[in-house]
Amino acid sequence: MQALDSTSTRPYLIRALYEWCTDNGLTPYVAVLVDDSVQVPREYVKDGEIVLNISFDATSSLKLGNDFIEFKARFAGTPREILVPIGRVIAIYARENGQGMAFPSPVAATPEEPAKPFTLAGVPDTTSKVVPLSPVEPGGDEPPEPPRPAGGPRPALKRIK
Repeated sequence: MQALDSTSTRPYLIRALYEWCTDNGLTPYVAVLVDDSVQVPREYVKDGEIVLNISFDATSSLKLGNDFIEFKARFAGTPREILVPIGRVIAIYARENGQGMAFPSPVAATPEEPAKPFTLAGVPDTTSKVVPLSPVEPGGDEPPEPPRPAGGPRPALKRIK
């Protein structure tokens, strides 16, 4: 099997991070880029995205398959069936601490409309420049403190119910 013929790693990473969240008592959330292939309550879609709580307590009949995430959930007391193609998931993370993983946008960029980069508050920015640390001087008691990243206010997670 060639590397190009292999299956996507996305569903495996989603399942692994879901399991990590539940094993650590955290609440797994998925951010989804919504289009016609995504079956979610449209009234909760904001800017073409929706964030879904996929914890055991919030869902029933959850299936994290290789092609789709399927489950039943209540939105404002109304039961709904949710169907999300794996390729539309743009992030999975823990609600409590924002740790998780963002995926490349599934939408191919066109010359007229470039791809919008996905940023998730609470998920560390991996595009920042890496600054090498100085070696510890002989006879020094403590290593030098790593440089603090420059930036604005602390990121915050916006909850969408």
